[in-house]
Amino acid sequence: MLEYHKTTDSEKYEICEWKYSGEYAIYNNPSYGEQLEKGIGFANPLNNFFSVYDGSKLVGYFNLIDEDKEVFFGIGVNPELCDKGYGQEITKIACELSHDLYPGKPIYLEVRTWNMRAVKCYEKAGFEVVGDPIVQTTRIGEGTFYHMVKR
Repeated sequence: MLEYHKTTDSEKYEICEWKYSGEYAIYNNPSYGEQLEKGIGFANPLNNFFSVYDGSKLVGYFNLIDEDKEVFFGIGVNPELCDKGYGQEITKIACELSHDLYPGKPIYLEVRTWNMRAVKCYEKAGFEVVGDPIVQTTRIGEGTFYHMVKR
């Protein structure tokens, strides 16, 4: 059974060392030191990160941001543990916590349209694509995203 808690600074340093390969390398984080300097990512006070463990192993993290009418959800899975079901389990935990913290608010995420591994994971957890794909500019450039909502 997975357990979670608020992400600590030492965990933020560890997570920022994770390196994804191939097309997923776009999900590599800048160092936590750089994020602290710029007030972005893990250092942005608007973010609400939780670390997820399977026993003593840090398997992933999630972020919940309470917005006006809905809650934004972000997730990361340890690249050594992708395709092992952790993403779906972490997504379910995040949805339950969001429901407890922000009752009545739908939870949403944005995922790159080419990332079908993630899209399928989110669909299995009850999310659905809403509307047409959207083009956004991120810290690494422009991308096309699905807006997915769990009501």
